[in-house]
Order: sequence, then C-alpha cells, then structure tokens
Amino acid sequence: MVQRITLRAGDLTAHLLTWGAVLQGLWLQGVPYSLTLGSDRLADYQAAMRYHGALIGPVANRLGGAAARVGGILHRFDANQDDRITLHSGKAGTHLKVWDVLEAKPESATLGLQLADGEGGFPGNRRVTARFELTPPATLHLTVQVETDALTLINFANHSYWNLDGTPTWVGHSLRVDAARYLPTHADFLPTGEILATKESPLDFSTLRQITPNQPPLDHCFCLADAPQPLRDVLWLRGRSGVQMTLATTAPGVQVYDGRDARRPGTGPHEGLAIEAQGWPDAPNHPGFPPIELAPGQFWRQDTEWHFNRA
Repeated sequence: MVQRITLRAGDLTAHLLTWGAVLQGLWLQGVPYSLTLGSDRLADYQAAMRYHGALIGPVANRLGGAAARVGGILHRFDANQDDRITLHSGKAGTHLKVWDVLEAKPESATLGLQLADGEGGFPGNRRVTARFELTPPATLHLTVQVETDALTLINFANHSYWNLDGTPTWVGHSLRVDAARYLPTHADFLPTGEILATKESPLDFSTLRQITPNQPPLDHCFCLADAPQPLRDVLWLRGRSGVQMTLATTAPGVQVYDGRDARRPGTGPHEGLAIEAQGWPDAPNHPGFPPIELAPGQFWRQDTEWHFNRA
C-alpha cells in the first residue's frame, strides 16, 4: 500500500509518497502553491510523471550502450531509451518501487528499500535508506545511504521539478550554478566524454542570470568537483515572485533539465526545472569521470539540502 507522509517544521510543509520516495509537494509559509510539481493521482506517477519528485536509483541518468563494466565484468541493463541506452536504471529503477517506512516523526521520515542482486542487471544485494528532514526556518535535507554485498554501481538523485512562481512555465526564473565545467552531450543526451569550460559558453551560469526556454536547451551535467565534497551551496534559483531556492549538496555534479518533454497531465512544456544533484552520468564508460562504484564494506552517502526564502 502506498502511503503519504506529511512533514512540518518552521515555514515548510512537505508531502512524501512511499511510491518512489517521491517529494510530492513542498509549501513555503505565505506562498499559496507548491514549489515542486506534483499530483494527487498515483496513476500519474506510474505513467507520464514517473520521474517527478522521485528518488532515482540505483543509477540515475544514462548509461551508454545499456551496459557497463563493474570490476572488469560487463553487465547489461534495461535499454529503455532508443533501445540502446539505460535511462534512470530502466525497469529496475527505485522510482517504480514502494519504499518501507522505517521511521516517521512530525519533522522527518526515513524510508528504506532492499534491492536484489542481479535486478535489472545491477550486481549486489543493496540496502538503501533515504531520510527527509525539515529544519527551521525553511530547509529540506535529504540523506541517502547505501550498503552492498558485492561490487556495484550507485548514483542516486532526487528528480524534483521546481517552479517557484506557481505559473504555467518557469519563464522569468533566474539561475546560478557554481560550476566551471560541464559535460557536452550527443543528440541522444549521452555525454560525449569531453569536459568543457562553462566560461564564455551558453552554459555559463557563474552569475545569476535569467533563463529562457531553448536559449540554450538544458539537459546537462554541471561538474561541481572531481569527487564527492563536504556539503556546500552550489546552485541558486530565483523566481519573479521573489521566492528563492539554494541547493547544497555533497555530490560532484548537478544535472539541470529544462522540462521541455516532462509534462504533467493538462500542462505544457517547461513547466518546471529538474535540478538533480548526482554523480556524473555514464561514469563507468568514461575513465576520466569520477567513479560511481561501491564495494562491500564501504558506506555510500549523499546529502542534499534545499533552502528557501522570499526576497
């Protein structure tokens, strides 16, 4: 049975679903709409909205050739994009599962999931926990932790779509990303393997600037570091309404997707921006990318925070 959990603390209220560990809605006191895009219908999350608000794993983003070597052994995965790319772990994705409620308090909840060895082609029996916590005045903190009994691949990401104005599109929002490099992609959105400078490119968001649909199209990983880092602010988003969001993460990358093809029922393109703190996509297939392998006895942890205020 799918449950909805309500968290409240300070100026924030959040709704979580045990389906996909979805952040269904997030409300800032005094703002009459959710800052993240959701639905009241479970069927929407099982269909067109399968990535909205979900915790994507065990490997978020894309794996080229629907395959990768793990410890030198080639593993093949579900080719759910163009019959040759694995997107968001395919049918084995954690966004398609009902998570267990391990703990629920007024301000926090911990969800858990067991992933079986070989499911979707991914090795290892893996134990995953996701802890969501609200702290005053207006911060949402997510901690994801993973353990495994065999060498495996791990790259989790929250896939919420954000619109800080409650408008039909995010037009008028401004964005800043603290990244000097980004990953260019092929037409199928797979990284080319190059690592390019953002400076003097269309993807230079080193200072807060207004974004416009398709100028440029956005579905890129911004390279924050070459390895996980201590929690630090990396991205800033501001709406015309004056509502502002600051993203902090320990992850070495953040994917920004403009939502041109991510439509809730009855809505159009560019309704929300997906902002996904994660490892670099397709990392196992590019020796120069930070690795995403996790070995038995190791403990994988990723922290992400979203801070909100009104100017």
